[in-house]
Amino acid sequence: MATKILSVDDELDLEVLLTQYFRRQIRKGEYEFTFAHNGLEALQKMLETPDFDIILSDINMPEMDGLTLLAKINELKNPALKCIMVSAYGDMDNIRSAMNKGAFDFATKPIDLEDLDNSIRKAIEQIAFIHKSEREHSQLESIKNDLVIAGEIQRAILPNLFPPFPELSELVDLYASMTPAKDVGGDFYDLFQIDENRFGFVIADVSGKGVPASLFMAVSRTLLRATGLRGVSSEECINYVNKLLCKESLEAMFVTAFYGIYDCRTGSIDYTNAGHTPPYIKRQNNHVETVEMETNFVMGVFDDFQYASGQFILEHGDVLVLYTDGVTEAFNAEGKQFEASGLVHILETLPDTSEVKELAGGIIDSVYCYAGEQPQSDDITLLVIKRTN
Repeated sequence: MATKILSVDDELDLEVLLTQYFRRQIRKGEYEFTFAHNGLEALQKMLETPDFDIILSDINMPEMDGLTLLAKINELKNPALKCIMVSAYGDMDNIRSAMNKGAFDFATKPIDLEDLDNSIRKAIEQIAFIHKSEREHSQLESIKNDLVIAGEIQRAILPNLFPPFPELSELVDLYASMTPAKDVGGDFYDLFQIDENRFGFVIADVSGKGVPASLFMAVSRTLLRATGLRGVSSEECINYVNKLLCKESLEAMFVTAFYGIYDCRTGSIDYTNAGHTPPYIKRQNNHVETVEMETNFVMGVFDDFQYASGQFILEHGDVLVLYTDGVTEAFNAEGKQFEASGLVHILETLPDTSEVKELAGGIIDSVYCYAGEQPQSDDITLLVIKRTN
């Protein structure tokens, strides 16, 4: 597209001079000149044609001088509109004033047209750079808005109404939360009822951050839920989902996961851990113990890996706390991590009578208090189960 130049000068000879000197550029469609003879006429031209790229303006003109015109142009706050000011040779006070007020460049009379051509070309380069930056900024804003919406969708697909199984609320108390470090996260949890006595629960952490992790998270959650709802054992579920994820995994992505099946009649849990951080059990006497884990690998890497399951029982009043490494790997101002010892201390300190939502809130508050002003480095996800009867 042609660069649109508005020349503002009360000397009519300049119109002929510019048209003649830049005739080749005009003929090729590179430059398009419009002429005005004072500041007021220039403003009228700008209203009629608001997409001028360069204003070439004399400073000393009748009715409205070039400095006043420059002030009016500045009010438009258009960084892509460049002004080249023209004045008599030696009129340095006005030239200096024009440059201080934001003029891109200046020329003195009699105008050196070759030098003016160089100034115009430099202005065009700056204009192109600004337009490119504006386009990139617009694209980034669009991506940012898409990420915000994606984050809202991601959080909406996770269970967020508690208790999730009202008919089982007298037997078990449940709560979970996920706070992503970015707009979208790679952590997830899930809760789904398998039959009238059993429900499945999952906590998982996908490798990486941002959009790729969130997409792999959605795939992993869907596969785990769909397979778990069939009522198969935790071991069979994880083995099956791992084979599927190995087919879907891109760029060496993987997921750590803990999948358990809770039986409300007995408090027994059939679980399979796929490389995830071991959960803790808070017993009624405030004793905290780690759930013993089989040595299982992460999912999405080896499709022939055979996962082994385990079992344990929650007694009345026991609390199972599952978490992702965003909890234990939170950093403080000294660069030290919260670590598992910090989590254990919180679990030992909080009273037995705490509801699981209060317990989860206490853990998260402690992590944020420990980190202080340090930015959240990873998604923070908790899933807490308490046997109440």
